[in-house]
Amino acid sequence: MDRVTDAFIWPFRDPEWPAKIAVIGLILLIPIVGAVNGLGWMLAALDRLRAGEERLPPANFSYLGRGLSLFAANLFYYLAVLFVAALAYLPAVVLLTNQSQGATQAALVTLGLALLFLSFSILSVGYLALTFATPSIVLAVSRGGIAGGLRVDGVMRSVRRSLVNTLIAGLMLIAAHFVASLGLFVCGIGVVFTNAYALAMQAWIVRSFEIGPPEAG
Repeated sequence: MDRVTDAFIWPFRDPEWPAKIAVIGLILLIPIVGAVNGLGWMLAALDRLRAGEERLPPANFSYLGRGLSLFAANLFYYLAVLFVAALAYLPAVVLLTNQSQGATQAALVTLGLALLFLSFSILSVGYLALTFATPSIVLAVSRGGIAGGLRVDGVMRSVRRSLVNTLIAGLMLIAAHFVASLGLFVCGIGVVFTNAYALAMQAWIVRSFEIGPPEAG
């Protein structure tokens, strides 16, 4: 996956990149609708990369339909992690609340704190795992719609097919998320550009993951 590092560069190969990135970035500011359209735009960029065209898709609202499938699949996985974490979090809250209203028992307080720590650990590890599974989820949705994205067995097969490939793509996605956040850290208005730019990066990363590592000579 040597070409994955080009994720930082490829959007600038389109002469119209400033306008496209700015428009998609402004659309992303719209709650939910912007995110859905942005995911669809990223899938359209992935299609262009598959066709060998290194130009960003037009910037408009025409990607809501495609983006909705990926948005729904992502929501399913994130809610699944949240549900598992809640299985530990809710008992922790009950235990600690009861102790605050009556005689404190060290063992129960310790158990409550342990469950609380477990719930936050599940959230952290689960959401990190989803970052590394993102290329597989995106590819599953791009090929089979929301039904394909929700086929957990197929997604896991894709993740396990090349663990090195999955690891590299996941680390690059973490870098893309960092780039997206730079707009907030450096200058609030900069997020208009960095969020859309990060989506373009994601399209390249997913395409590189799809191609896989070069065959050994």
